Amino acid sequence: MRLVQFRMADGSRRVGRVCDDGNHLHPLEKTSSVLELAEAAIAQGTSIAALVEKRTGTAKIDYDQLLRDGQVLAPVDHPEPARFLVTGTGLTHTGSAAARNQMHVLTHGEGADESDSLKIFRMGLEGGKPGAGKIGIQPEWFFKGVGTCIVPPGAPLPMPAFAKAGAEEAEIVGLYVNGPDGHPYRIGYALGNEYSDHVTEGENYLYLAHSKLRSCSIGPELLIGDLPEEVRGHSRILRDGTVIWEQEFLSGEAHMSHSIANLEHFHFRYPMHRRAGDLHAYFFGAAVMSYASGVKTASGDEYEIQAQTFGKPLRNRMASVPDEGLVAVTQL
Repeated sequence: MRLVQFRMADGSRRVGRVCDDGNHLHPLEKTSSVLELAEAAIAQGTSIAALVEKRTGTAKIDYDQLLRDGQVLAPVDHPEPARFLVTGTGLTHTGSAAARNQMHVLTHGEGADESDSLKIFRMGLEGGKPGAGKIGIQPEWFFKGVGTCIVPPGAPLPMPAFAKAGAEEAEIVGLYVNGPDGHPYRIGYALGNEYSDHVTEGENYLYLAHSKLRSCSIGPELLIGDLPEEVRGHSRILRDGTVIWEQEFLSGEAHMSHSIANLEHFHFRYPMHRRAGDLHAYFFGAAVMSYASGVKTASGDEYEIQAQTFGKPLRNRMASVPDEGLVAVTQL
């Protein structure tokens, strides 16, 4: 079961269930947002899937046309974007660990001691999947932003003038809401482009926090239910319609050094992450990235991330943003 949030031509919001053909949506009755759907499921003590079954109508809408017209929204959003926290964990896949370590080698040379990146990746391999009901090793974690940093599928990914690079990170994203008592509930999963500045990150590992404070994109579809153990996908970059880089990726717990339950525990153990009514988007880490292949992206490049598990591909173009110059603070 996969859901899509979208706007009608009159500006009203709807949620649609993806039809079996993958190209049309069944609009859900009396449902304007996935957040409202999730909150109703919590209040009624039922599952989102059960509510969707009850609310699925017979009408059909052209999904492809909605994408072409830019009417598809991120799969989950919040009316107060500051209450939508966007975070993530890296070094959960072999490819991401190798790429991060290569940054270390370029900076410190081939003879350097093992990087902290490889150390924490090995720690995950040894203790990241502790088994049901147990707590494993702590993963890496980073803050990316709030709901305003998420751009919808098809929208431009801004490249700040101060950024030294902007490259895709094809990832699976967990999407969550906290119930009225603060208990976290997983709404579902989606594809995501985490989009980071790897050049800034490579200059010094302590710049990782800065390198992550960028926009990102999620969607277009929300997967309801369990994530398959293995997710096979494809990431590529097009420039003027020509593919300049592409690579297959493998994700899902079968290809991760941490279980999703372990990642979730270390995220939601903090009381500040369990505020009632808040949304969370949690990026689970990338398996492949163009930066590791020496690709230098440019304004106008289109990122495309696809996995059959998640239906339609996620597409966004990178767009340069004018320099704002010095940001000066005014004393009150």
